[in-house]
Amino acid sequence: MPLHSGLNEYALTSAFKDGRFPPIAKKEIPSLVCNVSLLTDFEAGKDYLDWEIGVHGIWIEFKDSNGRKRTATYLPEVAKEQEWTKRKTIDSLLRKGGFRGTITDDVLQGIILTRYQSQKAQATYQEYLDYIQSFE
Repeated sequence: MPLHSGLNEYALTSAFKDGRFPPIAKKEIPSLVCNVSLLTDFEAGKDYLDWEIGVHGIWIEFKDSNGRKRTATYLPEVAKEQEWTKRKTIDSLLRKGGFRGTITDDVLQGIILTRYQSQKAQATYQEYLDYIQSFE
């Protein structure tokens, strides 16, 4: 996905369609801070443990107990912030992705893992306004 269209699409999705949070209210706009994680350096992992906490984000693909393909991801900072082990992170990611069964060795060995890194950028609403005004 081209960076420009991806940023636009995911910004709108995050702001207005993410069911975990209420939509942004107009009165909240001046206090907004926009954080963007640009995902880079994607690599196939050898197994579900082939990644480093605090360095790699992970995207996993797996089959649920009905044989349906499922996916889930965590950014590089999630496991570190939560103080999780690799195994706890994988277990949580399986649950995030919709796996409801017992997490067995067969389930773990069936995971296809992709690791990645990210670069973060941040801007306040005021910084955004200042940027826009620089073109006037």
